[in-house]
Amino acid sequence: MNVLLVEDEAAVGDFIRRGLGAEAWSVQHVLDAEAALDTLKADTFDVLIFDVMLPGMSGVDLCRTLRARKIKTPILMLTAMDAVDDCVIGLRAGADDYLTKPFDFNELVARIEALARRQDNQSGAMVTDDKIRHGLIVFDKASHVVTVEDQEVDLTVKERELLVFFMSNVNKLVSRERILNTVWGSQEDPYTNIVDVYVARLRKKIAGESKRIKTVRGIGYRFSDADMPETAVS
Repeated sequence: MNVLLVEDEAAVGDFIRRGLGAEAWSVQHVLDAEAALDTLKADTFDVLIFDVMLPGMSGVDLCRTLRARKIKTPILMLTAMDAVDDCVIGLRAGADDYLTKPFDFNELVARIEALARRQDNQSGAMVTDDKIRHGLIVFDKASHVVTVEDQEVDLTVKERELLVFFMSNVNKLVSRERILNTVWGSQEDPYTNIVDVYVARLRKKIAGESKRIKTVRGIGYRFSDADMPETAVS
């Protein structure tokens, strides 16, 4: 699942990003509404999470703006306990659900899953409650085991997170920067070549299915649902 989180409190945002990442979800975290609007020009998401109180444009106004632009992605709003009225306004502006802070993390996960189920799966991958399947690759979310052609593949934690990120973004062009931010987090040097190193390792381990990981020259990668040899895209 691909989630956009708009939360200006860095500690809260990092907590949510890491927690959802542990669920094998791809989470992109931005700090304000303007950054969210820029991100949504380039990427698509399964669920959007907005804090109500954002610097500049509020979460409610961001919700209203997206609905005016006919963006129908489910929106979950987060608010402090004493600002529930703002979320009621947000629901009327087009949000689908809200959660008050502090919240139980399991409830957050359950609400996101409920919102995602309302959307048709457009990714080309088959996603169930316990598995993500694409081609001959299967990721079991409960055991965190990856198999290819029913054979378990021995992956490191980061190799597995990278593969799940690709499988959650089928046919989407993803930059090296986005992969680095999602899989490794902001603590990693943005000029490192660690993404390319790990892609090479992952391709080797998933063998015949490695052809699905397409290199897009100068930008990043695309995980394809087409059974064709890899070609670089200029």
